Amino acid sequence: MKFKLIIIALPFIALITKGQETYHHISNTGIYEYIDELSTLKIINPNTSVKPYSRQYIEQLLLEAESKKELLNKRQKDELYFYLSDFAKDRPNSQKKRFDIIHYHDSSFSITINPLLGVDLIKNDSALAYNRWVGAEVYGKIDRWGFYASLRDYAQNYRLAMPTYLVPYMGGNYKFNGTGGEFSEMRGGITYSWKWGSIGVVKDNIQWGSGYNGTNIFSGRTPSFAMLKLRINPANWIELNYYHGWLVSQVVDSSRTYISFDETRKVYHNKYIAANLITFKPFRGTNISFGNSIVYSDIAIQPAYLIPFFFYKSIDHHLNGMSNQVGQNSQMFFDISSTNIKHLHLYTTLFLDELSMKNMFNPEKHSNFYSLKVGLRLWDFPVRNISLTAEYTRTNPLTYKHIIETTTFESNKFNLGHYLTDNADEIYLSLIYKPIPKLTFQLTYLKSRKGPNYFKITDERLGLPFMESVEWEQSRWKVGAKYQIINDGYIYISGGMNDTEDYTSYKYYPEFMLGKQVQFETGICWGF
Repeated sequence: MKFKLIIIALPFIALITKGQETYHHISNTGIYEYIDELSTLKIINPNTSVKPYSRQYIEQLLLEAESKKELLNKRQKDELYFYLSDFAKDRPNSQKKRFDIIHYHDSSFSITINPLLGVDLIKNDSALAYNRWVGAEVYGKIDRWGFYASLRDYAQNYRLAMPTYLVPYMGGNYKFNGTGGEFSEMRGGITYSWKWGSIGVVKDNIQWGSGYNGTNIFSGRTPSFAMLKLRINPANWIELNYYHGWLVSQVVDSSRTYISFDETRKVYHNKYIAANLITFKPFRGTNISFGNSIVYSDIAIQPAYLIPFFFYKSIDHHLNGMSNQVGQNSQMFFDISSTNIKHLHLYTTLFLDELSMKNMFNPEKHSNFYSLKVGLRLWDFPVRNISLTAEYTRTNPLTYKHIIETTTFESNKFNLGHYLTDNADEIYLSLIYKPIPKLTFQLTYLKSRKGPNYFKITDERLGLPFMESVEWEQSRWKVGAKYQIINDGYIYISGGMNDTEDYTSYKYYPEFMLGKQVQFETGICWGF
């Protein structure tokens, strides 16, 4: 009980001490793409394997780029000052500031308030689907404290992101309405930062791992969940990221479920996750990261899982022995990101759900449940303002799955890892052209496949073949344009051919998008 009180009181304890670190959501892709571009050109050296970035961190990267502005071309310089007008608007010498509904700052306090508005339309041969959202956001600082909050209400006439759907869209806990649905999403938190780190209690999305079409450690596509978050950067060559999260199991606890006035009140099992990622930078342009996580349930918050640099599988063995039936669900992961060659970003991510060294090369008994992503992005070579991306992802059978329902690698039933889940692979190709500031043309091609949906809890789970047959597949190409009107406001349009076949009854895809169809998408938004 005392330990729980300490956790609850953490945000208030630091108020008696004397950072501003508010996180900028991963769905605002413009600034993330720009940072990635400057990193590939060896102008800045961010840790691109851990997102979201804080506004403070983005400001530092942009100011570093400003100090080397002679290395930028005209389009990049214009975009630099465009982003500085937002992320560095509180600087004393800041001349140009972006438009905000409400913005105030002085030496120790700042606050910004803006609306969130948007609509996305998808038209194909079968239907016209819409996704609209309205809401508001606020963020700011008080001395070393940062705070932010974002509330959005979504409505869709066709549900776009159900737990079984193999789509990259962020999920929601729908209130059903025929083929459509509504849900709301509240994100935000309070943080305390100092010169070499920060700590906070936030409810947000987390994305770990390298990649341009989904990441395979934490993809960030589940509904946001609450977490205690820590970042430590004591030297330029090392960084620790850690969080302890309160997941949503949606698994009914029958012992605590009860009936009140003829209504059944369902109570879910508690479910938690602890995860860390340590990044080494042996030399500029090379980031080598490794970490581990554990999803646990049916016990109180475990203090050992609050130690940010532990190997959690060992703790599980200490607490529960070696039996999977009483133990928890642990994972390991590795990520290498290199921009050592100017213009070229090379990366790979390996997610290990289970690995047997003894049977690794035995085709009948292996339990190599892993997800691997490899890729490259080439920027500004041989032609300026053009990038080429090639990426391959493979995920073996039973990766991300677990035999205990309360400790699956999920929140709200959405997989925390890659959006294609297990027994799947994907080829992603992209060509981006930025002729003028804030305008992006993009041509993409995607080929995805998914094999049988295995779920075996005996020795039969060993030696399962990869992609024994294809039960779902998609080929898609599209060309589109996107223009950034203001810093978090976009107008966009795209069109192309989408050929998706689902040979099962699992409902892997929105029904109105199945088959071979010409599909268009357009939208406008202010905030995400």
